Amino acid sequence: MSTDVSGMIECRPLARTWGKDDEDAVWHAAIDLFLLDTGNAYDALACLFGVCNSFGFRPLTEDRGLPADASNGLRDAFDAWGGPQNVHGTTWITWAELAAADWDETDRSATLSRSRVAGVGTRWASVWDVMRTLGEPHGPEHVRIVIWFD
Repeated sequence: MSTDVSGMIECRPLARTWGKDDEDAVWHAAIDLFLLDTGNAYDALACLFGVCNSFGFRPLTEDRGLPADASNGLRDAFDAWGGPQNVHGTTWITWAELAAADWDETDRSATLSRSRVAGVGTRWASVWDVMRTLGEPHGPEHVRIVIWFD
């Protein structure tokens, strides 16, 4: 049985202007990952999110759960998948964290790098492009991807 990835990119547009604690600085659903066609390459899921990690990558994020301040759009999508009863590995990571990651880090065998399996030139490139674009006007710490698996 295969593992499928679902999720959404969110943005908090007014946080840079008014501060993240302002009542109007809330997260908004930006784009569903389905539209970006990331696929389910297990090496990428392992190095990014720790799922299907027989490769021995040190994942960038793992099992953080659904953010408490998730947007209504994200919560609706998560609930449509059955919520925590039907999904696993729910986690999230900001564009700031992704931009600071060591993309040359390798798996346990030192044959696959993070950039090779999930960087530019992979099916994840479109996700990084969207996050980078949103991070420019809003700040990289105010853009995140929230992900879950079934």
